[in-house]
Amino acid sequence: MANAIELAKKFIPMLDEVYKLSSLTAVLDGAAELAQQGANANELIIPKLDMQGLGDYNRNSGYVSGDVTLTNETVKCNFDRGRMFTVDYLDNLESAGIAFGRLSGEFIRTKVVPELDAFRFATYASASGISKVATGAALADGAAVVAALRAAVSEMDEDEVPQTERYLFITPTLLGMVQDMDTTKSREVLQNFAGTVKVPQTRFYTAIEQNDGTSSGEEAGGYKKGTGAANINFMIIHKAAVIQFQKHVAPKIISPEQNQTADAYKFGYRNVGIADVYENKVAGIYLHHQAAG
Repeated sequence: MANAIELAKKFIPMLDEVYKLSSLTAVLDGAAELAQQGANANELIIPKLDMQGLGDYNRNSGYVSGDVTLTNETVKCNFDRGRMFTVDYLDNLESAGIAFGRLSGEFIRTKVVPELDAFRFATYASASGISKVATGAALADGAAVVAALRAAVSEMDEDEVPQTERYLFITPTLLGMVQDMDTTKSREVLQNFAGTVKVPQTRFYTAIEQNDGTSSGEEAGGYKKGTGAANINFMIIHKAAVIQFQKHVAPKIISPEQNQTADAYKFGYRNVGIADVYENKVAGIYLHHQAAG
């Protein structure tokens, strides 16, 4: 039993670190204390605040009365994925612990995090009412990228989206085009963001399809580009516009001594969370994508 506790202490902190280093969307995670437990296990309660604007001040009667409305909206988690792996005790022993020791970290880095990022981007890209280009278009060079970014920034400015906490997510290819521009060309538009994050195209689609892990042809799990989806060129996301929380992340390690069915280690992982957009903050997301297909 003591060995199992030591395993948990050794591997579970590693899982947390891998996510923080590898997730491209972690910068958008909301403050956990703002989301209370919902009535059901897959729900979160999100506070929403609204108030009235200014009215005329009357020197006789004074202020116009105003109303403040604080409501709690219940939202359902839309990401619930998991896997369980089994590594035979002798296989792990003969590989000097590499089989099990590397499993958890590699699984998070190469399987969990890319899907989580892709799911979030696709969810935000498909939200109703967000700002985006009228038609999909490829960006041929750095000047075209800069022009598209300037148009996006201008639209968000006109919509009065706060300039703080705006993050640019862009493919490495397009960012490289801007960085490789002649030094006489302005790259000032890149200074408009709290951070710039390079996103591989493999995580950057307007829609994805998640394999269930059991159906024929879907045994490998993971995700793929959705049918009819478009490649995303870049997205600008204001952190306050998204509802992004991980409600339940459960790495589970079972030692051979605890395993009742086999002489093997078992590593299980489950991630339950939400990625959504506040309905009154859709202007805080700008999408630039290529033609669908």
